[in-house]
Amino acid sequence: MENQLDVMDDAGHTERAQWVLNSPAPRGPWHELTGFIRETVFCRRRRGLPPPSSKERAVSFMKGVFPILSWGKNYRLSMFKNDVMAGLTLASLSIPQSIGYANLAKLDPQYGLYTSAVPPLIYSLMGSSREIAIGPVAVVSMLLSSLVQKVEDPAADSIAYRKLVFTITFFAGMFQAVFGLFRLGFLVDFLSHAVIVGFMGGAAIVIGLQQLKGLLGITHFTNKTDVISVLKAVFKSIHQPWYPMNFVLGCSFLIFILIARFIGRKEKKLFWLPAIAPLLSVILSTLIVFLTKADKHGVTILKHIKRGVNPSSANQLTFNGPHVGQAAKIGLISAVVALTVRLLLAISSFLYLEAIAVGRSFASIKGYHLDGNKEMVSMGFVNIAGSLTSCYVATGSFSRTAVNFAAGCQTAVSNIVMAITVLVSLELFTRLLYYTPTAILASIILSALPGLIDIREACNIWKIDKLDFLACIGAFFGVLFATVEIGLLAAVTISFGKIILTSIRPSTEEQGRLPGTDTFSDISQYPMAIKTPGILIIRINSGLLCFANANFIRERVMQRVSEDGDVTKENAEGCIQLLVLDMSSVINIDTSGILGLEELHKNMVSKCIELAMANPRMQVIQKLKLAKFTDKIGGHVFLSVSDAIDASLASKLVNFSSC
Repeated sequence: MENQLDVMDDAGHTERAQWVLNSPAPRGPWHELTGFIRETVFCRRRRGLPPPSSKERAVSFMKGVFPILSWGKNYRLSMFKNDVMAGLTLASLSIPQSIGYANLAKLDPQYGLYTSAVPPLIYSLMGSSREIAIGPVAVVSMLLSSLVQKVEDPAADSIAYRKLVFTITFFAGMFQAVFGLFRLGFLVDFLSHAVIVGFMGGAAIVIGLQQLKGLLGITHFTNKTDVISVLKAVFKSIHQPWYPMNFVLGCSFLIFILIARFIGRKEKKLFWLPAIAPLLSVILSTLIVFLTKADKHGVTILKHIKRGVNPSSANQLTFNGPHVGQAAKIGLISAVVALTVRLLLAISSFLYLEAIAVGRSFASIKGYHLDGNKEMVSMGFVNIAGSLTSCYVATGSFSRTAVNFAAGCQTAVSNIVMAITVLVSLELFTRLLYYTPTAILASIILSALPGLIDIREACNIWKIDKLDFLACIGAFFGVLFATVEIGLLAAVTISFGKIILTSIRPSTEEQGRLPGTDTFSDISQYPMAIKTPGILIIRINSGLLCFANANFIRERVMQRVSEDGDVTKENAEGCIQLLVLDMSSVINIDTSGILGLEELHKNMVSKCIELAMANPRMQVIQKLKLAKFTDKIGGHVFLSVSDAIDASLASKLVNFSSC
């Protein structure tokens, strides 16, 4: 009876081993690429259903490109009332912010308003989030001004500067669309969470210092963004004539905006107060300047804002000039930063980009799902359309999205209402902003900056991962004391260094069986784990066994074999007869990795030690079969570590008496 059970167990081990050896070949790269595109553009079809007709494919395609077709058919009048209220509240915040952000981007005020008009309309058609508010944001505006003015000076040639900004916006949109279409969102992940925390904190301080120009009414100011240059410019301006009324106006309304925000947080029913506080500040300060003629006593004002809706800028895009390469580079940087800006502010649901992350946090509350790649495609088309209609790079804003959500928006119609309100303001009310003091715009931007500096999260990063914190402060000090590019480059370099260090020096752990189970775990983590006499089980903790780490892993395994052999000799428990490699963590392998395994096998053969492998993944086993490595180890490939040990013991691979 026992012999029959042993035979049945042995047959089961053999059958399960054949499952691994005969697993189907993985899909090729071209098949993966076409599948990505198909899933991105078309709605995924459930298994078991008949293939869709041509009409169904067309409808599915249109719904994939324009999500408004999916939710629009269920739209009701009650929802429209809420969306109108939310859109008007959103516009009251967007109009003054847009003017301030355009000033930060070294553009005329109307271009900020343009960016709050067309991009939200495009996103309302193509975006899948119902709450996100699209428009200009502080960090992207600062990024553009710091990068573009190194190529074109806005003071010397404002037209060339503006054309370059539109071209960069086009490139940014193209890159974002490509990221989404080809599922390249992992490129955005190069700016890790820690990098974003540091970058946003440094950028917030730089932006705040730059607002001293408007707050103090300084006429001559530096174009550099590092803190040292900005502080030098401020100290030099002390010897120049400046007018305290600018400072008084700016600080007074800054305090008003911050108090309104505090009240709005304490009393949820007064959510509209912090939303309209910036617009009230603009209206009241403009009236004060107009009635007191303060502009004749040194108060700096906006003066003329061009009237009318977005003019076409298609003829201003430049693709054959000397700066096309630089425009593409800045466009790529802007695309990545625009997709990750304010990532810090959305707690755990902010995954890898602001527009998507903001939408996801509110989508989870409303009970619907966002496709990140489709969101990137929609953001790409938003900026492509914006570049053709006198807009610069737009993205989602958490502050405006939070206002939109608190105001009770139901769908993206609130974005449409906001855009229409901005267009009406461009047509009818721009003349009323002639006497608006620039100090108010500075105070509006300053009021939005505290949320970008998250000291608590920086401390949390320090507690959890010191290398992550190093990337965080690298971005922070790089942006603060050098430039945006250097800050990002330093942080990404540190992050890549961390990845490379982890990749080339992965850990290997010796495993033992947990008492009363068939589970094998790290004996250093679980001291109660039991070693099997004569058998050494090692797990390779690396997703990729490749040229960068193959020799290191081979040496570590051989070292463990030698150490374990010495210990067993000292304890008289028998020498090692079988080495089992747990490959469950290894997702892929290259030729260098296979060569490393072959060298390991030769070394084990010289020591009279059998080599077995457990649970290799699909890509790994296919390459090992093509390299005929499975034949070299006698087909000792098993579904699990438990199967490898049981099969080896049953087939007498481990013979303790022969040691």
